[in-house]
Amino acid sequence: MELQSSYPPPFRRPSGPAPAVDPDEGSRTTNQIQEQDPIPVVDLQRLDVEGERLGEACRAWGIFRVVNHGVPLDLLTRLRDRARRLFALPFESKQALLVAPLSYFWGTPVLTPSGSALLGGAQGVNWVEGLNVPLAQLSLLGDGGGGGGGGDDDDEVVTAVASLRNLLQEYGVHLARIAKLLFQAMAEDLRLDPAHSKSYLSESTGFVRLYRYPHCSKASSDMSGMEAHSDSSVLSILCQDEVGGLELYKDEQWIQVQPVPDALIVNVGDMLQAMSDDEYISVKHRVKVKKPQDRTSVCYFVFPGQDSVIRSSKYRPFTYGDFQAQ
Repeated sequence: MELQSSYPPPFRRPSGPAPAVDPDEGSRTTNQIQEQDPIPVVDLQRLDVEGERLGEACRAWGIFRVVNHGVPLDLLTRLRDRARRLFALPFESKQALLVAPLSYFWGTPVLTPSGSALLGGAQGVNWVEGLNVPLAQLSLLGDGGGGGGGGDDDDEVVTAVASLRNLLQEYGVHLARIAKLLFQAMAEDLRLDPAHSKSYLSESTGFVRLYRYPHCSKASSDMSGMEAHSDSSVLSILCQDEVGGLELYKDEQWIQVQPVPDALIVNVGDMLQAMSDDEYISVKHRVKVKKPQDRTSVCYFVFPGQDSVIRSSKYRPFTYGDFQAQ
């Protein structure tokens, strides 16, 4: 029951013996590509000669893998491990102690600007919990996280947050570098006006979300870890574990995105689609709960500068704030 106590109450299994689980249940979905996925791969160390490949990936797919990205594999492993340890702590402790500038949420990935969860999506509760971390505010965490002093579990949360903060500081530097390099190559491919596009991606807007998708004995093709959506960002960069469950929509079918060790997944977001005059695709994707095993992922999101006006032949000029309000 220790792991069960870490889940939000609606996600907990009723007392009694666990029901038998068919390990293949949830993989029998229709309209799926089951073989190795054909998602494009971009070598970050060869961007000078792979600009055309990058542009093709953004136009045809809206998603690609990045290899030779320079993020140490050990850092990726430690970050996912720390996230697992944090999520494994009692639900009540996480809910009480993970406070501003952090935002702890569950049941939905949709948050208000203040970090509060907006439950009641079109498809109901999503089978996910997460932690939202604005990287520009990491220094506000200090060594004590969001609270503490109330017991052993509280102390564990404080320790876990302090350790996570140090890892995220290092990780954030790497991800800001990757996002900047990719966006520069994309801006060249799209022939964006440098006078306008220089503010189209702002490092200060970057934030990380840690996600846990709890395993579920009733996992099936109808169980949503995260319902279908596109990201509102310029770019989203995902580090996922080996469990899998991410799917993207292309050519009227859902494609399973297979986990690949030491590769990052990059999504084109809504802001970049607008900047590109709809040449690039903001890819629709989802997460399905398919296995009797928790899934952990870490995603970095980055946006335009706060006052940056996005100019496009397809849309009237707008800021990201205008987009959020709409």
